[in-house]
Amino acid sequence: AAPDLGAPATFVLLRHGETALTPEKRFSGSGGTDPELSATGRDQAARAAAHFAALGTVQEIVSSPLRRCRETAAAVADRLGLEVRVDEGLRETDFGAWEGLTFGEVRERYGDDLTAWLADPETAPTGGGESFTEVATRVAATRDRLTARYAGRTVLLVTHVTPIKTLVRLALEAPAQAMFRMELSAASISTVAYYGDGNASVRVLNDTSHLR
Repeated sequence: AAPDLGAPATFVLLRHGETALTPEKRFSGSGGTDPELSATGRDQAARAAAHFAALGTVQEIVSSPLRRCRETAAAVADRLGLEVRVDEGLRETDFGAWEGLTFGEVRERYGDDLTAWLADPETAPTGGGESFTEVATRVAATRDRLTARYAGRTVLLVTHVTPIKTLVRLALEAPAQAMFRMELSAASISTVAYYGDGNASVRVLNDTSHLR
């Protein structure tokens, strides 16, 4: 018989709501202006809060330190009557000199650097940003720390595109290039469960049904 591994640590991964930069698809990481939620983003956060209140499964909330995540997390926490714990490990990538620029603008100004970044996860954005390899190391350490702390519990992690995609990629044991094959909408929900034997199960990716 298979061993009883008990209830997993379940991470419900909520991407923050929209900011003014989101619909313009501008690089918005931890080294930029730290924008607040837009009116659309606040509505998305409220809809996510209503969704989690109806489910009644979230037991803890942990947020990236960036404003857009803290505002999204606060909307859910207020609805659920929970406190928000902030964890630096959930912050977005530092995109260096690319912060605030569109992909096209980066291609025009830093074309060679962008090509190298797209081809190699160890290449950092122009101007001292973080490589995907560095982010993966940080996110994996955060995952290990939080799964140990919240074993058997369902935790809402309010974070960003790169940390969420990284957690999904690592759970699937997929290569770094898989990051570019995932769509992750604003205020979308993804879910990964982590079991006591070290195995992980991706249960949901980019669910936006609560926003409709």
